[in-house]
Amino acid sequence: MEFFWYIVLIGILATYLVLDGYDFGAGIIHLFFAKTEKDKKAITNAIGPFWDANEVWLIAGGGVLFYAFPTLYAASFSGFYLPLMMILWLLIFRAVGLELRGQIHNRMWEAVWDKAFGIASLLLALFFGMALGNVVRGVNLGMVVNGVSTQEPHFFFLPLWNPTFSPVANELGIIDWFTLFLGVVSVVALMIHGANWIIFKTNSSLNNQLKALVYKLNFVLLVLVIVSLSVWHIIEKEPFHNFLENPILFIFPLITFVGLFGLFKVKTFKNDGTGFLFSSLFLVGGFTSTTASIFPEVLPSTNKVNPSLTIYNVANGDYALSVGVYWFAVALLLVVGYFTIQYKVFKGKMDEVGYGEH
Repeated sequence: MEFFWYIVLIGILATYLVLDGYDFGAGIIHLFFAKTEKDKKAITNAIGPFWDANEVWLIAGGGVLFYAFPTLYAASFSGFYLPLMMILWLLIFRAVGLELRGQIHNRMWEAVWDKAFGIASLLLALFFGMALGNVVRGVNLGMVVNGVSTQEPHFFFLPLWNPTFSPVANELGIIDWFTLFLGVVSVVALMIHGANWIIFKTNSSLNNQLKALVYKLNFVLLVLVIVSLSVWHIIEKEPFHNFLENPILFIFPLITFVGLFGLFKVKTFKNDGTGFLFSSLFLVGGFTSTTASIFPEVLPSTNKVNPSLTIYNVANGDYALSVGVYWFAVALLLVVGYFTIQYKVFKGKMDEVGYGEH
């Protein structure tokens, strides 16, 4: 049952990455490329009916984590308390920026909330990438000092950064050069994803510019991916051992590179949704490849005193996990039904939706 709920959790988080990922990416595009009121409206119209529903998947992921893997939930929400609060505030500012902008038709008012929306989207993309970097790198479980645990084996706490800015230091921080690098990868990938969504859902005058942007950023993304695979050896001595032991797992990197190389054809796609499909493949493939590389670990330990947290030593009891399957089936049907109706109602181009106008 632990493996089943692990797949459920990864599936929910991957769905959130794709759906709210295009929201973040569109916000970054809005910040840097939307110069006219018409372009700004086109971007907010493209995501307006969807952004708040997309965040349901984040809540669902937190719920599954709390229910199926309570020890991991407790450890993570205490150890990552500071960045989680920052993410919460960024989500709030992003939402407030979208909702309050149209309340008063004043140039200064609109400019303030435009910036709030765009900057919050950029920082969220950066922070979620760094969050994945922290999971891959691991943490000092038990707060070991000089070979002795000073806390419970599953407990840890990280400051925002450490003095050395190193991912292999004894006292780690949330931000180091490795996690920051993965944050930059996340920003670039979600910019591409958001641009593809805008192209897919609007007839904006920005679309041709965005296709050129996706093409250029894809070269940057390819370089970043190659570098990230190279520096992974600094963090983990055998980062690809799961793939070598279970060759079927190579399906996930294959999905990643199909998505990545497919985006180089963005200028020739006749269907506006094709680019979004390829960027979705890249995001899902990259995320699942990362989680597969550390499986069954869900939070590695950087010391040799306390074991890493795995899906087996952080899971709920067998009875609870079994009973939850029935409720999960009901919830899944409701959510899939809701999203199916939503995306059918708002299918096609969204230029005339008029989101946020009062």
